[in-house]
Amino acid sequence: MSELKSASDTYKGWLFKWTNYIKGYQRRWFVLSNGLLSYYRTQAEMGHTCRGTINLATANITVEDSCNFIISNGGAQTYHLKASSEVERQRWITALELAKAKAVKMQAESDDSADEEQSSQTDKTEVQNTLRTLTSKVEDLSTCNDLIAKHGTALQRSLSELENLRLPPESSEKIKQVNERATLFRITSNAMINACRDFLLLAQTHSKKWQKALQHEREQRIRLEETLEQLAKQHNNLERAFRGATVLPPSSTLSVGSVKGSTGSRDLSDEDDENEFFDAMEDVAEFITVQADSRYHRRTGSNISGASSEGTFEDQLSDEQMSSSNTSSSTSAVELVSKEPATKRRRRTSIPDKPNYSLNLWSIMKNCIGKELSKIPMPVNFNEPLSMLQRLTEDLEYHELLDRASKCENALEQLCYVAAFTVSSYSTTVYRTGKPFNPLLGETFELDRLEDEGFRSICEQVSHHPPAAAHHVDSKYGWTLRQEIAIASKFRGKYLSIMPLGTIHCNFHQSGNHYTWKKVTTTVHNIIVGKLWIDQSGEVDIINRKTRDKCHLKFAPYSYFSRDVARKVTGVVSDSMGKAHFILSGTWDEKMEYSRVLHSSKGENSAEGRQKTVYETLRGKELWRRHKALERAESMYYFSELALSLNELEDGVAPTDSRLRPDQRMMENGRWDEANMEKQRLEEKQRAVRRKRESDVSKLTDGQTHSAESSYRPLWFEKREDPYTKELVHVYKGGYWEAKEKQDWHLCPDIF
Repeated sequence: MSELKSASDTYKGWLFKWTNYIKGYQRRWFVLSNGLLSYYRTQAEMGHTCRGTINLATANITVEDSCNFIISNGGAQTYHLKASSEVERQRWITALELAKAKAVKMQAESDDSADEEQSSQTDKTEVQNTLRTLTSKVEDLSTCNDLIAKHGTALQRSLSELENLRLPPESSEKIKQVNERATLFRITSNAMINACRDFLLLAQTHSKKWQKALQHEREQRIRLEETLEQLAKQHNNLERAFRGATVLPPSSTLSVGSVKGSTGSRDLSDEDDENEFFDAMEDVAEFITVQADSRYHRRTGSNISGASSEGTFEDQLSDEQMSSSNTSSSTSAVELVSKEPATKRRRRTSIPDKPNYSLNLWSIMKNCIGKELSKIPMPVNFNEPLSMLQRLTEDLEYHELLDRASKCENALEQLCYVAAFTVSSYSTTVYRTGKPFNPLLGETFELDRLEDEGFRSICEQVSHHPPAAAHHVDSKYGWTLRQEIAIASKFRGKYLSIMPLGTIHCNFHQSGNHYTWKKVTTTVHNIIVGKLWIDQSGEVDIINRKTRDKCHLKFAPYSYFSRDVARKVTGVVSDSMGKAHFILSGTWDEKMEYSRVLHSSKGENSAEGRQKTVYETLRGKELWRRHKALERAESMYYFSELALSLNELEDGVAPTDSRLRPDQRMMENGRWDEANMEKQRLEEKQRAVRRKRESDVSKLTDGQTHSAESSYRPLWFEKREDPYTKELVHVYKGGYWEAKEKQDWHLCPDIF
């Protein structure tokens, strides 16, 4: 039973704090003092080792149930706490709320005094100059008033003398009226001067408040920038410290025992525990796999990552043949993916080195927090010399996976290959921190590899706001791929989130299997300081619309402090009844494996209350492995072999093709200043075309308001209702390759 002690405004006592899924809640000594809640492992640690502190002035206090409550300051720190009883929890909640109220009040008073004491010299000078000007003007007014008074007195004297003369009664009356008006004028001018003096006195009295008002917004902004920069530096230091520490190699095979053993042998701090808690909530596996006998491979949810692959290819094949009655389908499923040694056209293998131009990204992006990225004007310094249409075409880097999937007789094995293709499309992004060029409306990109690789692809930018591109691919190996992707993006200050919107369709002609899926979220980290890095996170459902089979993939978010394999992807392939047949595992930047499920059963409940499923599987077999990186890749924007060839000039392409875009070509050749100017010219030309289109539509509709986007019609794609998703999407209507054969491009707009 913990005790809660009170001494003036200090509260002390024992609480249970959540650490991670291995240790659970641990007893900690908490001290609440001066608006700060700190904790220690023991009371003896109070004199030398504080395990963590949270400022209540910016914290939220939430009650979960009779004994549990949460304290969080917006995501940076979160304490999940539990008292021994409801009464004790309430005593802590009361003490915390009172301390928070005092802390908020003290912070406000401190801010007020700091604002008054720390006004900048510049603003003081401005206010003093203003006051001097006002004083000068009031002195001028005072001089004028003295002159008016002097001349008014003389005028009244003259009028009085006239009154004393013997004049007709009518003249005397008029002179008296003039005298009264002169007196009234003098009184009014005196009142005006007095009002000006009062105004000057008021301005002098409240000059400090003026300074505070002028500085308030500026200081708020400076504080925010300093806070963000400090957080980024701390984050960068943690990253360096983590990378310098001894960690488990990614290729190691973990078991449940090894995880527990390593945890028990190391005295982990609670700071690590807190980071594990958030990652563990997201990474906790909904399944584990176990070993049946020596022929099988033991794996748990913590190592279903494709980090290991036991046995030779022949061993794997024999195991598969022993467990499957369909020899032909199993043989097709275990073939390793590799480039077919077909005769290929010789393509370029390098581009000019990336210039070493330094530019502060934060200086541009700090004004864009919360805005849509596509609406932020960005210099080419942050781009790579490819357009978004070309990046979309890079999804075909490992098209061989679909070629092999088309040969599968078993729909579930085919689904494994489609899932591997889905994951492989992200492998080229791991070091690609450059932003692709936003395509102009009507811009196209073709990739004709029909002769040497068996497919050809056409992309077109079908919408500008919101930006959207349509993509269609035909393969002579019996599959068709199509997608319409719109990009939604938000800059959050320290990281950039890119959310692709739209559905990808893949149809296999022979079997009639039609698969659909969506893309996961891409995040660019360390926008402020530190080295930029890319992460993919989210969940994907790949559905066979014919058989209702499904593959559920999970891209685990990367964490510096996680003991799991980095960039992990796991998945389960199930039939229409929900029965699991294959377990997929691997990483999106390296390789994917699959394991056949022999048996499944219900296991223990996870820490969040969900029941785990235990799968008994064969050893994993490799589905896909990333190509080796090119030499000098870092000086060529980390392009792959395919990416290097995408912007290579080719004869016969449409005049709207991305290869012909001048600013992109200038950037590739290292002429960045010229590229920036050309980019501005193209964007202004696009805006002028948009305004003309809106004007033409307005004339045709008698002045009614219609957007330029609604009146635009793409050249090679048309809008149709998708029969599977019921969405209105752009589908290839044909005609491009026929126009290319005839070299008839008269319908293409002049966009460059």
